[in-house]
Amino acid sequence: MTQRRIGFLAFDGVQALDFIGPADAFASDAFKLLAKDPDNAITPSPYEVVIIGLKGRQFITSSGIAMRANVAVPTNISLDTLIVPGGAGLRRPGVAEHAAKWILSRAAHIRRVASVCTGIYGLAATGLLDGRTVATHWDATRDIEKKFPKLRMEPDAIFLKDGPFYTSAGISAGIDLALALIEEDWGSQAALAVAREMVVYFKRPGGQQQFSEPLRFQFQSTDRFTDIITWVQAHLSSDLSVESLARRAFLSPRHFARAFKERFGLTPAAFVEEARLAEAGRRLSSRSVRVGSVARSVGYSGEDVFRRAFERRFGISPSNYRRRFNTAQSQ
Repeated sequence: MTQRRIGFLAFDGVQALDFIGPADAFASDAFKLLAKDPDNAITPSPYEVVIIGLKGRQFITSSGIAMRANVAVPTNISLDTLIVPGGAGLRRPGVAEHAAKWILSRAAHIRRVASVCTGIYGLAATGLLDGRTVATHWDATRDIEKKFPKLRMEPDAIFLKDGPFYTSAGISAGIDLALALIEEDWGSQAALAVAREMVVYFKRPGGQQQFSEPLRFQFQSTDRFTDIITWVQAHLSSDLSVESLARRAFLSPRHFARAFKERFGLTPAAFVEEARLAEAGRRLSSRSVRVGSVARSVGYSGEDVFRRAFERRFGISPSNYRRRFNTAQSQ
């Protein structure tokens, strides 16, 4: 069976993990094991990975690693799938436009075109994503919306497919995208085997907000709030009322609530609920834990109160959330 060729567009300032992570998924040793099964149509190497240099074959990643592409633009290399990684280099003057020009010249001959993280700057500049629903790194959504108003942004998505175009969230989400493409080509058994070999989720639960929000609060925290944020996340079953948190910050409840909202843009109560529900989502990934136990472990007095809060936040009941996660893991 003919290999599917996966091309990664590379440039100075590219985020290395944006293409190395997905490339390792497409080149996984798991395929060799699957190929030993006589009932399996997979070959030991179903994919060929090539790197395409945007401005010559030599390039330097954002972390300073010198690398060499297989071929360079302009090239008429035949591709099954083109993936555009992100990185600060793509936002330098003229780089995204140069990438977009070459992508447009080849897109009609490529089955799938995808972007990882801020690689969307290059792909969106082609106009091919206009009117489509897209994803990118949570921190870039507002800038993308401003620069490309014809795109329909889905801020919390890990990755999205709209026609032959795929877009994904930040950095490690490129691996999620690669697994989805492998599943599309070879089925869930193959994608799960690759995920196991890489020791990553096959289909991770929730969206990227569950990862970005705690980091945002830690990043923004300074002075006396630094310890409060860390303490809350480590003591979710404790008394986290405004009065209790204010005492830890050595402020009056009124002053604490006002300062907290000014700093983070939401009330202490809203932050506490977000932290509790995010941790509850992680704990529900275990088959053995009961919903009531999770509710109590993150500070809810009753299962009904927890269930209503969870459904408001995630749009699904805790029991269904756990069932879907475990089903994906056991496929």
